[in-house]
Amino acid sequence: MELAELEIFRAVAREQSITRAARVLDRVQSNVTTRVKQLEESLGVALFQRDSKKMTLTPEGQRLLGYAEQMLALAEEARQSMRADTPSGTLRVGSMESSAATLLPKPLGRYHAAWPDVELDLTTGTTQSLVDAVLDRRLDCAVVAHPGKGAARDLDIAEMGAGLEGTFIRTEELVLVLPATHPKVRGPQDVTLRHLAAFARGCTYRRCAEEWLEEGGDEVRRSLSVMEMPSYHAILASVAAGSAVGIVPRALLALHPDHAEFQTVPVRPANTFLVKRAGFTTSAFEAFQRELRHV
Repeated sequence: MELAELEIFRAVAREQSITRAARVLDRVQSNVTTRVKQLEESLGVALFQRDSKKMTLTPEGQRLLGYAEQMLALAEEARQSMRADTPSGTLRVGSMESSAATLLPKPLGRYHAAWPDVELDLTTGTTQSLVDAVLDRRLDCAVVAHPGKGAARDLDIAEMGAGLEGTFIRTEELVLVLPATHPKVRGPQDVTLRHLAAFARGCTYRRCAEEWLEEGGDEVRRSLSVMEMPSYHAILASVAAGSAVGIVPRALLALHPDHAEFQTVPVRPANTFLVKRAGFTTSAFEAFQRELRHV
């Protein structure tokens, strides 16, 4: 089993198409087809289910993909370690949606200007999905929010996942966003809307909002429902429509053109960290971490 075969296999798995994978890899389609078949023959299993529209992984292919991600990530880490003085290769960065919009644009711009040879691969998601991807070696690092309360120095990063290390970046102020027409809110007991617009489970900010709202008593705990949204634009649109309350960092709300028309209530501060696997380091990562110290 060669790294080149695993790279081709991973591309086909991601693209679900030989044609698209060949385009991404800058290879001829027949070569990609042949290498996938050779890998299946050497392993003695079918890795893909094929139909006229797409190729999907079999259970065996899904298992191999996990190993392929780890092996390719380790190979890239080894290549970069041979040039420890110069950032190079690929850096796979994960980020919460809010941080991608408010925190990362300037440091990513500075980073690209200083190290144009590094290929930055940015993925967004919930805190838990990003932590899982870091630990599974699908990401090198990620900007996430710790769910714990208190000062950043008192928080244990290992609570988010065994084998995780983190560097504090900044503290966000989380606010509950309500329609302007909602009666004045002084605490969770005053919230009359029973729908919370938020991201999927695994989002630290959603967890903070649920905990705060549930302080309103047993009736709130029983009746509260979550409307899972794909973006902050969708969250704020739901609030503007009067169908839900939302949870956002105040810095992100400030970017919305109609932010002054919402009612906001402070919920709590949340600490943001750059996390990585314990022991992981490359010159590309170290340079990125230095940029984040200046936000």
